[in-house]
Amino acid sequence: MTAGAGRRDGQVTGALYGLGAAALFGVSVPLAKILVPTTGAVMLAALLYLGAGLGVAVLSVVLRDVRGGRESGLTRADIPLLLGIVLSGAVVGPVLLLLGLHQLSAVAASLLLNLEAPFTILLAVWFFRDHVGGVEIVAIGLIVAGALTLTHAEGAFSASWTGGTAVAGACLSWAIDNNLTQRLSIRDPLAIVRVKALAAAPISFALAVAVGEALPPSREFGYGMVLGLFSYGLSVVFAVRSLRLLGAAREAAYFATAPFIGALVAAGLLGEHLGARELFAMTVMGAGVVVLLRAEHEHVHTHEAIEHDHAHVHDEHHVHEHDQSTSEPHAHVHQHAPLTHEHPHLPDVHHRHRH
Repeated sequence: MTAGAGRRDGQVTGALYGLGAAALFGVSVPLAKILVPTTGAVMLAALLYLGAGLGVAVLSVVLRDVRGGRESGLTRADIPLLLGIVLSGAVVGPVLLLLGLHQLSAVAASLLLNLEAPFTILLAVWFFRDHVGGVEIVAIGLIVAGALTLTHAEGAFSASWTGGTAVAGACLSWAIDNNLTQRLSIRDPLAIVRVKALAAAPISFALAVAVGEALPPSREFGYGMVLGLFSYGLSVVFAVRSLRLLGAAREAAYFATAPFIGALVAAGLLGEHLGARELFAMTVMGAGVVVLLRAEHEHVHTHEAIEHDHAHVHDEHHVHEHDQSTSEPHAHVHQHAPLTHEHPHLPDVHHRHRH
């Protein structure tokens, strides 16, 4: 496989993971809206992450023999990043979203989630060395603009400003989470989600008890766990894989389709109105996705010497010997010698350089 073909496959795969993560998370907003009245906002956040953590833990055991040594495990050096991810993405973000759902319609909350994409992109570019070129800026702009178009739907914001502020705060928390997770995306996605969710669940349970929320009826308890597995477990697994391949800014653009998906589900389940405006927004976002997939970024760049551990295949960036034959992809500690070359690339773990 040529370098160009490998890069193209990686971009398409990353886009599919990003869109899959958006779909799984998007459906959670209207479904959570249904559950919040009987579970409580903070208690539901705890159930979502308990379901995500336990479900992904079982999945890890089931897939252990199949996956073998294909992924790099977490280390002690990852603890500071994990703490930031847990607090911003698994405690503060979900609680603020669910508090906002108390005061907003499901459509309104779904549409306000559009703020996560621009927050993530701004943080990625300003603080975390992501780079986006002119064509990519246009593509990201189309996706975000299409999503923001939805926020003008008539009657969507028929609640107090405090609900909107809570959801906006959730978006900022998740933007921080996205950029921190991108730093850990070379690690096993299942391990990241398992640690994140199982660490967040007891914290959220303690907060729920502190604010006087009790365990919900068994049916709602089960619904919350199942929703957590798909929308807060598998969704994050897909998002981590997308972050690994694309970087935080591009992954955020694909994930910006989540609010539209949530609004569609809200319309179907809760009878909330969608019309020509929403179809227009879908068209604009679709155009942005196509442009982003076709965008190329190529220039002469230099790789510094580095030693690290992550899943990889033997390509132009991974030329090293093994003591014995091994399947690909695989993970182990390996070294990179300094290298200067030119080829199309994305801001993955090997291409986080200044422009």
